[in-house]
Amino acid sequence: MTLLTVALAVVGSVGLPGPAHAAGTIEERPCPVPVPADTTCGFLLVPERRDVLGTSTIKVGFAVRRGLSDKNDPVVFAGGGPGVAATPMIGALAELAPGREIVVIEQRGGRLSEPRLPCPEIATGIVAGLKASRADEVSVAAATCRARLSADLKGYRTQEIAADIVELRRALGYPAWNLFGVSYSTRPMLLAAAMDPAGVRSVILDSYLPESTAWYDQAVPSLRASIAKLGVTARFDAMIAQLNRRPATMRLRDPVTQERVEVRLAGNDVATLIGEALRDTDVVPIVPALVDGIARGDYTLIQPMVDQAGNALNSYEWGQYYAVQCQDEAPSNTFADRSLITVAADATVCGQWRLPGTRPDEATTPAPVLVLGGEYDPTTPPEAARAAVQAMPNARFAEFAGIGHGVFLSSQCGRETVAAFLDDPEAKAPCDSGQRPYRNLKPGELHLTTTGYTVQGAPWLLAPLGLFLLTAAVQLLGGVLTVRRGGGYTALAGLAGLAFGGLAAVSLSAMAGGPAALGIGVPPAIVWYGLLAVASAALSVVAAFRLRAPAISILPAAVGLIFIAWLYGWAL
Repeated sequence: MTLLTVALAVVGSVGLPGPAHAAGTIEERPCPVPVPADTTCGFLLVPERRDVLGTSTIKVGFAVRRGLSDKNDPVVFAGGGPGVAATPMIGALAELAPGREIVVIEQRGGRLSEPRLPCPEIATGIVAGLKASRADEVSVAAATCRARLSADLKGYRTQEIAADIVELRRALGYPAWNLFGVSYSTRPMLLAAAMDPAGVRSVILDSYLPESTAWYDQAVPSLRASIAKLGVTARFDAMIAQLNRRPATMRLRDPVTQERVEVRLAGNDVATLIGEALRDTDVVPIVPALVDGIARGDYTLIQPMVDQAGNALNSYEWGQYYAVQCQDEAPSNTFADRSLITVAADATVCGQWRLPGTRPDEATTPAPVLVLGGEYDPTTPPEAARAAVQAMPNARFAEFAGIGHGVFLSSQCGRETVAAFLDDPEAKAPCDSGQRPYRNLKPGELHLTTTGYTVQGAPWLLAPLGLFLLTAAVQLLGGVLTVRRGGGYTALAGLAGLAFGGLAAVSLSAMAGGPAALGIGVPPAIVWYGLLAVASAALSVVAAFRLRAPAISILPAAVGLIFIAWLYGWAL
């Protein structure tokens, strides 16, 4: 049996959807993560290096969700990073383009491809460097990981990833499809469009990273530009100065051991965390208040960002990330400014690994291209994307107000714009991209407290609030029933307590800044509504000590006093 016959037999046994399959090396496998119904998963078998004869064969993961309509131009999506998995996104993509066939392709070297290129040592090294205030921790970790990886890292770069995309289309037999990239994957998607012009119907580039951008050298200016748009440059500088004078001591979860370790964060370390936080559209509106609070010395506000950073260290396949970055991104940068943690770490790893740099591809395409950018995105600034679009003959750019990184993940209007473009690349915008999802909070518009964030992980801490409101309800009912026997004070205590609960709930539900605002504060009005709780507790005390009061009436008084201590002593 010939190799071609074997390959065709394997493709036929997989039963992957689409038109009549062309010859290609496809291998079936169970889906490695939860996926929607009618989804099949497999590996594309490709050379590790297409420029070397006799190179090893590697496996690139992919998944296909069957289409529910007769449209014969599927969407193919790749994750960002580099090193972020794409298959977990297939459900969200199916909702974005209902009825259309969805294909996701993993990056070679990622956690859902074979071989994987993990480097947990580097994540641990970053944490250890913050713990010990030593720059050589990352260098030692990078050397350890590089010595352990057996793959030929010269095969893990953007050009090979783009070639995998082209080869997958041919292997699945689609005559043409729509390419969809986000963040880093906009580069291999655009390059794949240039490599395979006949196989591309349209291209969507969300949070586009132009190849001409010196990403590391622009990291600090890009972050400061986003801060300037939020109008808090002076407070941002004051925050950095404050932390440089008195660094914050925080507890960070080690991404490998999961143990809590103590780290020291100076001004630029926290600036890095804020830059990463600005990627999240839900966080953008609270950044002005957050920066102001930290500048005034409230370091508890840093903890949510520290926890998020610890989680993010587990989201990448670091060996694959650095194989790409050190070959395709780092060579065009000087790394003159290493003040941000991410820039310093990447400069250290790439200096240790000494991989050869690649030449710019200068890819473009005649296909229709939709480029999406978020107003506050410091990672892939919209200004750079807007300028780069001019080099594409059939491209248009849309900037989305109030959005951070990954427009289609954060914006309903962004998703509607993508769906309309897929149906008709010439269609007009279906919504107003200038409409902000949330109003930005100015310094002083929140009473800063991390109670909301804390109780997300320990909801039992809300027990005093629940007990107080339950007691108030019982007091109101019991007081009304016994008003002729001296229950008036009890009824008023219950009414005041429930009034506090109702006004606080209304205030929280109408709070500006979106859901993330509750993680760092509450509306200032709640501080004043708390006076109703004080009045309730005082009335409960009066009711408990009036003449011939039942002994049980001491209980509501005790609950009220405990709640006041909880409210003003901890929660606020």
